[in-house]
Amino acid sequence: MFYSTNNPDLRVDLKEAVIRSLPADNGLYMPTDISPLPESFWENWRTMNFAELGFHIAKNFLQGSIPDQELRKIVTESINFDAPLIPLTDQSYILELFHGPTLAFKDFGARFMARLMSYLVKNDAHQDNPSKPLTILVATSGDTGGAVASAFHNVKNTKVIILYPKGGVSDLQEKQLTTLGDNISALEVEGSFDDCQHMVKTCLLNTELTKKHNLTSANSINISRLLPQAFYYFHAARQLLDIHENALPTFVIPSGNFGNLTAGLIAQQMGLPIRHIVAATNINDVIPRYLADGSYKPNTSIPTISNAMDVGAPSNFARMKDIFGNDWNTMRENISGLAFDDQETKDAIKAVKHIHEYTIDPHGAVAWLAAQIWHEADPDAHTIILGTAHPSKFIATMENQLGKDSIHIPERLACLAQLEKLSKLVKPNPQELIDYLEQ
Repeated sequence: MFYSTNNPDLRVDLKEAVIRSLPADNGLYMPTDISPLPESFWENWRTMNFAELGFHIAKNFLQGSIPDQELRKIVTESINFDAPLIPLTDQSYILELFHGPTLAFKDFGARFMARLMSYLVKNDAHQDNPSKPLTILVATSGDTGGAVASAFHNVKNTKVIILYPKGGVSDLQEKQLTTLGDNISALEVEGSFDDCQHMVKTCLLNTELTKKHNLTSANSINISRLLPQAFYYFHAARQLLDIHENALPTFVIPSGNFGNLTAGLIAQQMGLPIRHIVAATNINDVIPRYLADGSYKPNTSIPTISNAMDVGAPSNFARMKDIFGNDWNTMRENISGLAFDDQETKDAIKAVKHIHEYTIDPHGAVAWLAAQIWHEADPDAHTIILGTAHPSKFIATMENQLGKDSIHIPERLACLAQLEKLSKLVKPNPQELIDYLEQ
């Protein structure tokens, strides 16, 4: 069962939490119980393949909501690529999460969610009625849109509407979410990511509209996006143990909407030993400021070169508070926040290349900066930076820092450059999305 962060007495089953995505009271769904993994898991977790590891974590989290055979199939089809741990130094590592089809960590959540949703609605009446497909709304500041578009492309009885801020994503990111066509459409919003997120939430909170169009969301407001992201925290920790027996990881997480970080907290709740968590942000630093003084003051987001973190009102803050019982002191004991501006990020891209001979994207560069500072505070830490996207997705920024033709663009991304962009320009007003749905 799942409850709303705004009302613990509001309880729903897995299907309602995943398919409807957002409670009517504008909270976020959380499981009523996050049970620690059993001893039998810990006896074998280091030798399981990645998909098998994910299956046992998902089974524990979902507590019998899905038959084992079906759940194993969902996880195995979703997690068919690796997340290798790459050493920078003996105490600093990068977990490469960009080996999926769209070269971003969002592939983990999007692929799992697409298959889970397909399973949950397979017996619904609308499955035999193409006039009423499942309509998935997505607000993206970068990689979410492309990952969801790829995961749901040509999935029967679904259509996806992606909202993204005009000028707020890189050229190749934009091509990933605007060129597929078929059941994927894109709205280019003349505003910020926060405007896109507000438009989606407004529609999802409209009960009549949600029922009429069978609406759901694929953003990290959807609890099914976070579960598979917890898998790779375990995978990272066991890779670290293969190098340093008994080492506890300090995860340094590039953070925007804080879904990735929340997935780490869920992993921790399930029993994964974590030394500390460092939230690394750009100048959109609402959470680092909260951790510093206890004051939560969401702002209008400011565009940066680490665009996926350009979020002024992080949705998953509600889940973070819920996990820590709304106790600021407990949260800041477990999480630290650090923020950096664009110039520092650019310098970090160059420094990582020079010092480590490693090419890091702008989001990873922000996390690398945070890791350097953290090592000064905790010299014994083994830091794991979450590498959330392949650097070729930010080709202009990367070449500005490292030189023209310095970045290899994988073929599955390069082939998009010549494709026609298919999108509709709209104002940052929820009515624009409502009108689009009603067409």
